[in-house]
Amino acid sequence: MSSEQIGGPPFEREEDESRREFLKIAAAISGALALAGIASVMKSVVIPAVPGASSTPTEFPRVKVSSVSELSTGTAVIFNYPLSNEPNILVKLGQKAEGGVGPDGDIVAFSQICQHLGCIWGFVAQGKSPTVNPSFVAPGPVGYCPCHGSVYDLLEAGKVIGGPAPRPAPQVQLQVDSAGDVYAAGMGPPTIFGHDTGSANVSDDLQGGTLVTSA
Repeated sequence: MSSEQIGGPPFEREEDESRREFLKIAAAISGALALAGIASVMKSVVIPAVPGASSTPTEFPRVKVSSVSELSTGTAVIFNYPLSNEPNILVKLGQKAEGGVGPDGDIVAFSQICQHLGCIWGFVAQGKSPTVNPSFVAPGPVGYCPCHGSVYDLLEAGKVIGGPAPRPAPQVQLQVDSAGDVYAAGMGPPTIFGHDTGSANVSDDLQGGTLVTSA
């Protein structure tokens, strides 16, 4: 038997090799289609929303507002936080306050948007009166809303002590670094007026606008 006849005639060996190549290609195509089918199924899976969960960022920016050396008792600093269109007020009260920072624990900040109907309230020092209501004399350092007379106790974490506001003023979480710079670094509950108002989920405060990068 000649070497040309080993394993069968040449045309039979070529046919066998063609068949093997075809089977390899077919197997590869089948595998690819199977993977594509799995990918399609995975893409079609919908994860249900968790009640109360937020799809917005959950981290607040850290923004310098002032410095301890620049602050004097009773002088207010207005700044926007955490969104670029939302005013807050920072005050050195001259008395240790809940949530206060600085050497005397008397520097506090709050959302300036009233929890009643969204008006902008102002700071009134102890013993002073707001220009819109000379008959009101502040029993301590307070926030006073000129629209409907809501009064917030700034020594007691913005607690409502007068008027129709149903909730305390949201307090800005402050930090002071080793250089004495004062930073806004978050918000405490309740949410700022207009952000799922009254919720304890402060991540809602990050919805609907542009986060500030500087005060």
